[in-house]
Amino acid sequence: MDPESQQPISVNRCIDRIALKLEAANLHYGHGAIDAQSEALWIVSKQLDLSPAETLDHLDDAIPEDQQQQASDVAETRISTRKPLAYILGEAWLMGVPFFCSEQSIVPRSWIAELIVDGSLEPWLPADGKALDLCTGNGSLAILLALSCPDIHVSACDIRMPALSVASRNVDRHGLNSQVELLDGDLWDALPEPNENNLFDLIICNPPYVNTSSMSALPAEYQAEPELALAGGDDGMDIIRRIIASAPDYLSERGAILLEIGNEYENFKNAFPQIPAIWMEVSAGEEQVLLIQAEDLR
Repeated sequence: MDPESQQPISVNRCIDRIALKLEAANLHYGHGAIDAQSEALWIVSKQLDLSPAETLDHLDDAIPEDQQQQASDVAETRISTRKPLAYILGEAWLMGVPFFCSEQSIVPRSWIAELIVDGSLEPWLPADGKALDLCTGNGSLAILLALSCPDIHVSACDIRMPALSVASRNVDRHGLNSQVELLDGDLWDALPEPNENNLFDLIICNPPYVNTSSMSALPAEYQAEPELALAGGDDGMDIIRRIIASAPDYLSERGAILLEIGNEYENFKNAFPQIPAIWMEVSAGEEQVLLIQAEDLR
C-alpha cells in the first residue's frame, strides 16, 4: 500500500480507494454487488466486522491502518483471481441476511428472495403450511422463507452433497434446524412418494437455466461457480421441463410453483406455450420470475 494510504483516513475514503482499484481492473459483478462501489463497501465492511448496512452509519469514522491494508489485500485477490468476492470473504448477503459461502455452491442470489421478503408469496403459504425449495444450493432461499414465515415447514433439496453441506452450515447459523429439512437427491428423487399428507403449498426453485450459448460466454466470475448449478441445456429449459412435468404430483390443490428463469423468457415461452404463467414483478423487471398455480398444471 502506498505511504499516503497509511495515514488515518475515514471509512468512506477507504471505500472510495478500493472502488477505484476495482474499477480499473475491468471486473464483472452480479454476485451480491452491482458495481465496484458496492463491492468496495462489502470489502471494507468485512474488515470492520459490520454488515454493509451498518457500515453506512460509520462512514466518517477513522479506519485503522491494518484494516486498510487488509481491505487492499482482499481487493488485490479479487482482481488477480477473478473469483466472486463472496468466495474470497467466505460470506454473502441476501436481503440483508448473511450466509456462509464457498465454491461448493453458487453465490446466494435470486430475484425470488425479493418476493419472499416483501410478502408477495404469503397467499400461497397458509399457517402450518409446507414449502419446498428445489435446487436449494447454499440454502439461502429456504432460510429466507423460514425466517419470513416462522409458522411453516420448509423442505430443501439438492443433487450435490457439497452444496448441502454449505446449506447445513447456514441452517445451523440461523438456528432453523427444527423448521428447515435438508434432503439429498436429484429433484423429485429426494422426496418420498407424494400422498395427501405430504403435498406442498408452495414450491420455489432457482434452477440451472443458463442456455448453452450463454454458458460459453460467461465471464470468469461465473465460471468459478459449479457448472451443474448454472447450465440448463441448449435452451436453458432442460431442468425446468423435468420440474414442471412432475410438479402437479407434489402440489396441494391450491398450491403453486415459483420459478426463476433469468434471461430465458423467450425460451420459456417457446417451451411451454400452453401454460398460463403469472409473471411476478421484481427489481429486474417482469420476465425473470414466474408463478404457476397447481390448477393450471393439471
